[in-house]
Amino acid sequence: MTADPEAPGFRRSSAPGGGHRRGPRLRHERLVFARMRTEQDRFADAITAFAGTMGFVYVHAVWFAVWIALNLSLFGPAEVFDPYPFGLLTMIVSLEAIFLSTFVMVSQNRQAARENIRADLVFETNVRAEVWAVHMGKALGLDPEQVEWHVQEILQQSRSAMNPEPGGEPVTPEAE
Repeated sequence: MTADPEAPGFRRSSAPGGGHRRGPRLRHERLVFARMRTEQDRFADAITAFAGTMGFVYVHAVWFAVWIALNLSLFGPAEVFDPYPFGLLTMIVSLEAIFLSTFVMVSQNRQAARENIRADLVFETNVRAEVWAVHMGKALGLDPEQVEWHVQEILQQSRSAMNPEPGGEPVTPEAE
């Protein structure tokens, strides 16, 4: 069987001996995802990554402590700029929460997109493996219906082992 030189999913690669051979074009989820990232995505990811650390908590604890100490006249009445009940601090913290939640949602959406890419690549790999298995089975002279029946039997045994009926004996996947 001769491969079509323009077939999708194949590329030329150097083979030992100086010749060229056709090989599968393998795609890695990280590379596919990295090509999709924009500067805005990197910015949102950086903020979300920092906001999820203890460093973020420590910075805020110090910031709040200094803010409150200044505005309770602990360093003198001339330093007060946001007297109790700290309306400016409340507004700043509320705005920060709004923006942080937005950055988290952006990152979650990107993570969902990444999972979709991963699922697509896993599906592609599974289809590729299935096609190869069928071709190898034919080359070995195996009966495809018999093989499929055996696969279905093993899958059913596996499902039974995962969800045993009450009072029933668990079935091992090795049992035939």
